[in-house]
Amino acid sequence: MRKIALIAVAAAALLAGPALQAKERLTGEEQLAKLLEGRVAEKPVSCIPLYRTSDTRIIDKTAIVYDTGNVIYVNRPRFADSLDSDDIMVTELHTSQLCRLDTVRMHDRSQFFFSGFVGLEDFVPYRRVARAN
Repeated sequence: MRKIALIAVAAAALLAGPALQAKERLTGEEQLAKLLEGRVAEKPVSCIPLYRTSDTRIIDKTAIVYDTGNVIYVNRPRFADSLDSDDIMVTELHTSQLCRLDTVRMHDRSQFFFSGFVGLEDFVPYRRVARAN
């Protein structure tokens, strides 16, 4: 009887583990707000120099974020519902800059099938707020 009770307790612990570890998934807007905490928006720009970009992040169904170190540029493209952080972005450049009206094709990561496209809009730069000493 004791052996059955131990097995039942172990099984309950195994089943409860994933429920405890599951985190609430943030919406795209919530993810973007968290990323931009401590930053202020500046005047939107039409193009950004792509060579300065050190990191690019897709925020599901919301935006593409281009990080240049000191400045984060946020682009809220047309057809943003095609944005999926599991996809791969394919951008065809004609200059050294990424500009408004350029398009980005989205491809499935596992099979590389076309999964949609977005049309870029203006880029909103966000800088960190200077702290008062």
